Amino acid sequence: MSSPKKDLLSLQELSTEEIKSIIAGAIELKKQRLNNAPTVLQNKTGVMIFEKPSLRTRITFETAINELGGHAINLASEMVGMGKRESVTDVARNLERIVHLIVARTYSHQTVELLAKHSSIPVINALTDKFHPCQALAFGMTLQEHLKGDKKPKIAFIGDSNNVCNSLMVLSAKLGYDFSVVCPEKYCPSADLLNTCTTIAKSTGSEIKVTSDLKGAVKNATVLYTDVWTSMGQEHESEQRRCDFASFQLNAEILSIAPKEALVSHCLPAHRGEEITSDVLDSEQSIAFDEAENRLHVQKAVIVHLFS
Repeated sequence: MSSPKKDLLSLQELSTEEIKSIIAGAIELKKQRLNNAPTVLQNKTGVMIFEKPSLRTRITFETAINELGGHAINLASEMVGMGKRESVTDVARNLERIVHLIVARTYSHQTVELLAKHSSIPVINALTDKFHPCQALAFGMTLQEHLKGDKKPKIAFIGDSNNVCNSLMVLSAKLGYDFSVVCPEKYCPSADLLNTCTTIAKSTGSEIKVTSDLKGAVKNATVLYTDVWTSMGQEHESEQRRCDFASFQLNAEILSIAPKEALVSHCLPAHRGEEITSDVLDSEQSIAFDEAENRLHVQKAVIVHLFS
């Protein structure tokens, strides 16, 4: 009898044990890359539907599928026209009969939810307007590689409470990391997600906070994390957002306030000179490019988890 269908739409669906298991699996897969790698996708095909531009996500997922023995097909948005040329439901019902995995990068989180609801094959969220679970898992893996000792991580996320912020907040709550969102008041996380994460954090002994006090938030932080001020689909707000976030730049002055061993990360692509300066992004404290590489290994671990 086949196992129940599993998807990865957000980290809320994973237990703390599952998140730890995926990260541990990713670290092992990184060590044994191309040497006795699992072949869970042997004779299987994964289709990647991308409504948004992509460098890291496209390349790491295609490589992951190939290295796990599968075949990857990239479907550009204009070829599918989900919700326009054909309903999301019909796309899902067609694909489930032909391929074995759907990786979707969409504007609306509802789109990946519909794909998962109406297909019998696993669906992985490769980024939506609400969540970016694989990025958060890659961050968790990178943190484990770099942090020494048993000290509880304290993460200060500086910027818009976007999909990356949301996923990092869920990851932190589940793994017992202290997490602060540092942003202007009108860019705070949604009350629903904040309440959910605060409740989870109580059970793991961590603290979730929202503040506009940048210098106070970074003072004791283990990691300073930032992201673009204007996400894809929000380009019409870019001028306003540049004004609103002008005093929230991660630069050398802010980094000097943090503990000297503090790490810096960014999900990339970075708008150098806006949310982060080049000297900080390229500094020895930066783990952003390690995190980018780890997207490959963590996504392989996610696929192994879904097909196990």
